[in-house]
Amino acid sequence: MQSWKSYIKEYKNYLRLERGLSQNTIDNYGFDIEKLEAYLEEHSIDENPVKISEETVQQFIYSISGKVNARSQARIISGLKSFFNYLIFEDYRTTTPLELIEVPKIGRKLPDTLSLVEIDQLISAIDLSKEEGERNKAMLETLYSCGLRVSELISLKISDLFFEEGFIKITGKGNKQRFVPISPSTQKYMIIYKEQIRNRLTIQKGFEDTLFLNRRGKQLTRAMVFAIIKDLAIKINLNKTISPHTFRHSFATHLLENGADLRSIQMMLGHESITTTEVYMHLDRKHLSEVLNAYHPRK
Repeated sequence: MQSWKSYIKEYKNYLRLERGLSQNTIDNYGFDIEKLEAYLEEHSIDENPVKISEETVQQFIYSISGKVNARSQARIISGLKSFFNYLIFEDYRTTTPLELIEVPKIGRKLPDTLSLVEIDQLISAIDLSKEEGERNKAMLETLYSCGLRVSELISLKISDLFFEEGFIKITGKGNKQRFVPISPSTQKYMIIYKEQIRNRLTIQKGFEDTLFLNRRGKQLTRAMVFAIIKDLAIKINLNKTISPHTFRHSFATHLLENGADLRSIQMMLGHESITTTEVYMHLDRKHLSEVLNAYHPRK
């Protein structure tokens, strides 16, 4: 009889090879199943993924409901549904033990948006007397002006920069590639960093083509970019919870407010579905009525 670990390993291979998901997403799916596995061990329940009953899964969901918020609970249930649907797909099971389990209703949580003034304040707070200052300025300008995910920013390659054409090539989720326009001002900050700072670094083997590097000549981590932004927010006394994603969200929101269409924004963000892009569009009624009054033929 196969163990939980072997089924989880097979499932992760499926997510990577057949679904083309990123390692980060695959790990998150794995964590959700491992929570269920840990619950079984804790309560000495000897049921593998093929034999586990609806009742056992319901008890597990009930046990976590008091420990995590509705959003986390919904994510765990969604992750488990995906896993058991995979087992049905592979003919390990004929039914899912989550058939009767409802996902808790949650409102769509929208992150904070930065105003243009706040973005300028954050970038102005960067200490350019330090060598990493020019790098940080180029990174924040790129995050905001190109709407990148933090993973896309840190893996950006010099060979992905097509400045003459006015584009950069981005490798997004599932290794899907897209071209994103880049403004002349953002190009300028990238060139300053590349030619004045990066050229003086001792670049480690394997990172010769990586654009943004740490002081040791290696690729930056996601955590490092989070820390840089958090420190700048504290420096300007910004009373908002922000992250690299806040710049991406602000990019999309500002484009929409200035008249860009959803389809164009979707392409620049690299969303497969337009409904994902719509999550960003939390414009107030005043702005929507202004758009209606300005553009509707029967205003």
